[in-house]
Amino acid sequence: MTDLDHSALNRLLINLPSAEYQRLKPHLELVEMPLGEVIYEPGGELRYVYFPLTCIVSLLYVMENGASAEIAVIGNDGMIGVALFMGGGSMPNRAVVQSAGQAYRLRGQLMMQEFNQFGAMLQLLLRYTQALITQMAQTAVCNRHHTVDQQLCRWLLLSLDRLPTNELTMTQELIANMLGVRREGVTEAAGKLQQAGLIHYSRGRITILDRAGLEARVCECYHVVKAESDRLFPPPPMSLN
Repeated sequence: MTDLDHSALNRLLINLPSAEYQRLKPHLELVEMPLGEVIYEPGGELRYVYFPLTCIVSLLYVMENGASAEIAVIGNDGMIGVALFMGGGSMPNRAVVQSAGQAYRLRGQLMMQEFNQFGAMLQLLLRYTQALITQMAQTAVCNRHHTVDQQLCRWLLLSLDRLPTNELTMTQELIANMLGVRREGVTEAAGKLQQAGLIHYSRGRITILDRAGLEARVCECYHVVKAESDRLFPPPPMSLN
């Protein structure tokens, strides 16, 4: 793949005007993102930002007793490291690779130089932050008011939207940790989806067989998040040069 091909896989990069992208292009480092790698811990210094291409990163809130729950999922729709341009310097959550793949890594100082031009990058990242806040808020509502079945459908669809394939490599235990529910609940919910012919699950690999069927079963939370993201990031008028 060429650099252009990779960039076209990240919605933020492809929405940058050509001039801004060309300034960043020499500094974008293609890196592997292995499953389970921790990008940052709560309170840790953010030295880089990451633009996922074929991986998914989960933002997790970790409790004092070690329990955790996912508050957002980031893939080729966004960027990891919003605290840099928000002025905080660190985040109170953990960022961990949920699905292995590749990402572009950019030094935080270089990203801030572009952000402080008060041009396209600033506007783009502010819109992305709004989309991310929407996802976090809707996740909190979903975890409080909807069933494990609905939460699993939402999680699968959000992940699918951010991957170039219809397969996820994910154990039921890890899904349970993401959703903040018991593993038995995930096992039962996944079993129902498999019996309905919507997914195939075997040895930690989930294949989506019927996306329309998942969308018919999912709660409103998924549609709210997707509609806001599509509104804020419509398809660009032309590809990067």
